[in-house]
Amino acid sequence: MRQPQQRAYMQLASDAFDVAVPMAFVGRFHVDGADAPAADTTSILALTALTAAAQTLTTGITWPAVSRNVQVVGSAAGIAGNVTVKGTGFDGKAISETLALNGTTTVVGNVAFRTITEIDLPAYTNGATDEISVGVGDKLGVPFKLGVYEVLSAWLGGVKEGTAPTVATDVANMENNTITLNSALDGNDVDVFIVL
Repeated sequence: MRQPQQRAYMQLASDAFDVAVPMAFVGRFHVDGADAPAADTTSILALTALTAAAQTLTTGITWPAVSRNVQVVGSAAGIAGNVTVKGTGFDGKAISETLALNGTTTVVGNVAFRTITEIDLPAYTNGATDEISVGVGDKLGVPFKLGVYEVLSAWLGGVKEGTAPTVATDVANMENNTITLNSALDGNDVDVFIVL
């Protein structure tokens, strides 16, 4: 696996004696509208019947077009148990996330998956009519391990967002670095300008 590049910061001379200040750079994170469909609960795994025993699925899975979080939902009240999603992050590292089902309430994950290779399902709760599905959320994975940063602006469909996006950061694990715009993606181009 290719190793990430180390950031090299140029220095600005200051007006103080013997003091230099690292330069900051503005990055434009862009996602095409075709790759940013609305959040859903079925695009990764369509409604799938649970059985009396836990299942491991490696087929019938559709990856998100870009690095995004996942969300899961059951078809009936009372459905419980854990769904574990496995795949890779933006940097190619193997990652996983376990989400606890909550009946017909959509459970939103936090990890951004670039690929999804396996989904582990629990046994049914109510009986053989129990089903679950998996889709994409609104959190976009970014190709940075963000530490000190500032979002200058976020644009959706060419319109500047009036409210700054929500940014999750993790300097150790790239998959935990996500940006969630204030407005739903809904198939619009996304542009976020970040000071790094």
